[in-house]
Amino acid sequence: MSLFASLVERLADLLQPLFGTTAAAAAIVLFTALVRLLVLPLSRAAARGQRARTALQPRIAELRRKHAKNPDRLQRAVLELHREEKVSPLSGCLPTLCQLPAFFLLYHLFSSTTIGGRTNELLTHRLFAAPLGGRWADALDDGGVFGGAGLVYAGLFAVVAAVAAFNYRRTKRMTAAGLVPPAGAADGERVPGLEAVGRVMPFLSFFTLVTVAVVPLAAALYMVTSTTWSTVERAVLYR
Repeated sequence: MSLFASLVERLADLLQPLFGTTAAAAAIVLFTALVRLLVLPLSRAAARGQRARTALQPRIAELRRKHAKNPDRLQRAVLELHREEKVSPLSGCLPTLCQLPAFFLLYHLFSSTTIGGRTNELLTHRLFAAPLGGRWADALDDGGVFGGAGLVYAGLFAVVAAVAAFNYRRTKRMTAAGLVPPAGAADGERVPGLEAVGRVMPFLSFFTLVTVAVVPLAAALYMVTSTTWSTVERAVLYR
């Protein structure tokens, strides 16, 4: 943790001439960009996997019809098809999973009053009027929704809401165009029990709003930056 704190402090020192008192916040944005660049090969692989899985849906549907009375044989046939086509159902999860350690490091770093037995100096840094170690509840207690810190959070919420709305509309368009399996579909066929879940899935991007409100501002800034990056990245890779 001390090593990670030193990394953030060094990045902030490098950015100080450009960003002044918001240098630590800029360092978090830069750190997020570096993490996303590191997982970019996984994101590209996930995009290829998504296209491959979509292309396999008709063949998987045929296997389901062929082996409708033999679930075990169906499972083996689907796995064999994935192996033949070199498609991994888990590839889409890897970019997100690889980012979790970075998020939790930031969360812990800006939730701790001491690091390595010393006072955590990073907690003195701010994004404009909002301390990087504070939360939305703290901003409401210090000036309310329209106070300095409250307006910082309002800006973050606006960005997240805009990104989530864009992702929702884009998911709908891709589903209609057949670029992703339709909501409630599994292995190429409609599954009645998944219809309601499928309709809810596009709204899950809005859950980031809740997370931003309850984590330290530094971790929230990481999430907002990473979510925005993901939106641009998917628009390029999944076009």
